[in-house]
Amino acid sequence: MRVAIYGKKITKQTIPTFLAVFAFLEDLGWKIILEKELKEVLTLKAGLTKNYDIFSTHLDFYSGIDLTLSIGGDGTFIKTVSYIRNSGVPIMGINTGRLGFLANISKDQIAETLTKVKNKEYEFQKRSLLRVYTEDDLFGEDNFALNELTVHKKDTASMITVHASLDNKYLNSYWADGLIIATPTGSTAYSLSCGGPIITPGCQVHILTPIAPHNLNVRPMVVPDHLPIELSVEGRDRKSLLSLDGNSKSIKQGEKVIVKKAEFMINVVRFENNNFLDTIRNKMLWGIDTRN
Repeated sequence: MRVAIYGKKITKQTIPTFLAVFAFLEDLGWKIILEKELKEVLTLKAGLTKNYDIFSTHLDFYSGIDLTLSIGGDGTFIKTVSYIRNSGVPIMGINTGRLGFLANISKDQIAETLTKVKNKEYEFQKRSLLRVYTEDDLFGEDNFALNELTVHKKDTASMITVHASLDNKYLNSYWADGLIIATPTGSTAYSLSCGGPIITPGCQVHILTPIAPHNLNVRPMVVPDHLPIELSVEGRDRKSLLSLDGNSKSIKQGEKVIVKKAEFMINVVRFENNNFLDTIRNKMLWGIDTRN
């Protein structure tokens, strides 16, 4: 078994988690492959001396990697997906942060979880992504997102108007700070903070969630993900921002943006005792009365 590992936040608090994972993988006899910058930082900060193999681009995932571990929070998980892409390599998230919907395996579950992987006591949960197409090909080959695409205002307090069409039929003109188009995975991210619904993984939908809309009767909307969504922006500024999972580019006023479901999905490792409903209930403290 060849295991790729990615992490971003390397501190005194997180280093023991990395070292514990390495030690357990070595006990299992599995080969460790570290992201290039991660290896350099661990060598500097943790005195890592072992000569682990490295990966540096998504091309390294098309052969020879069996499993990917993301060690950090949900942001780290999303960055890890940018390496995996359409390779089909499964991913598992170990949480060293706070609220983790994607990185939902706690530090004290590392040994138990990896033992289950060894015994093949898991299944894959398919997670859909979206792709964006722009006139100037702003994102190049990185034109996909696991969580969401966001159109939002740039350097002004004035709202923008986002004209939206669904399957070539006019839907609405959102007069707001912006508009989010989220996947089911992204329903627990930015969209949720703007009042969007929680969608369980596996639902074949996209969510349109306005950001601080001027008209209070404009509500989030759930649409089938096989229907293309077309957007264009109008506002006082010449440019607005277009973001894919936090990666932002400037977009010209009136430029067409087309959003579609990506042609590939991500395989997330799921265990029987660690499912989405348990994660939502525990992370959001449902059913807990703080007065008790």
